[in-house]
Amino acid sequence: MRFPQAGIFAVGTPENDYLELDLLPGADLASLVKALVNLGSFRTEIGVNIVLAFKPSLWRYLHPDDLPVDAADWQEPIVGADGFTMPTTPHDAWVWVSGPDRATVFDTILEIRNVIDKIASVATEVTGWHYREGRDLTGFIDGTENPQLIQAPAIATVPADQPGAGSCILIFQKWRHDIAAWTGLTTKAQEDVIGRSKADSVEIPDDVKPPTSHVARTTVDRDGEEPKIFRHNVAYGDTGEHGTLFVGFSCDQWRQMEMLRRMAGVDGIRDALTRFTTPVSGAAYVVPSTSVLALYVQDDDD
Repeated sequence: MRFPQAGIFAVGTPENDYLELDLLPGADLASLVKALVNLGSFRTEIGVNIVLAFKPSLWRYLHPDDLPVDAADWQEPIVGADGFTMPTTPHDAWVWVSGPDRATVFDTILEIRNVIDKIASVATEVTGWHYREGRDLTGFIDGTENPQLIQAPAIATVPADQPGAGSCILIFQKWRHDIAAWTGLTTKAQEDVIGRSKADSVEIPDDVKPPTSHVARTTVDRDGEEPKIFRHNVAYGDTGEHGTLFVGFSCDQWRQMEMLRRMAGVDGIRDALTRFTTPVSGAAYVVPSTSVLALYVQDDDD
């Protein structure tokens, strides 16, 4: 039995920090994995959650049978209607640290920087925070369609009887908001963009909901069923520049990439929300199971 990384499903963690790492010349992924999984902060008494993910092609080289079968590097930008483009900004590894307070998360990030100093460089670092009890900066509740936590592992990770059991795909994007344009809309116009009521997140009926609404465009159909994902989005930024970090987990890569293609309007219908938010980064990663990561743990006697 292979188990997913527990931090994927941790809730009640208002402080978040995300690193994207690139291997230094001559360094190898195995050395980076070993350095990361032996962090002192991985001990439960520290009080933080750490999730590790890696570029699919690099992880496949290390563990060819321990990742979702369709895992692949996101190499080309997604270009949709009106030339709207979702960029791809891949890196070699991704680290998410979440916890109850800023100081603990900050100290953990410093520890990570120290142990990887000779192996990898920090390409990006962004801080994520929770806004108004589960709402994003549009003022709408984010993650309404998320499964209950008791169901989430079965939806977000590869089943036990399939290759890559316990692993999953992460899509990580940074979306910058145009708050001035957004707040210039009436509440009714905002609801038409999202496809839900603003106050209580009730979905607008299909016969009324605009086909360009965010809900309509992010609903994916596969053989008559709607594949689900597990979102762990947070807000980022300051009062000058801010937006949403999309942090999506799924048992395969297709469903999330298809969702992004639909948002971009590859089929000619562009998500109305993309008129008010702009993707400025994007990458796909493999989130290995803890069972595989445990292979890199050093005993105290080593």
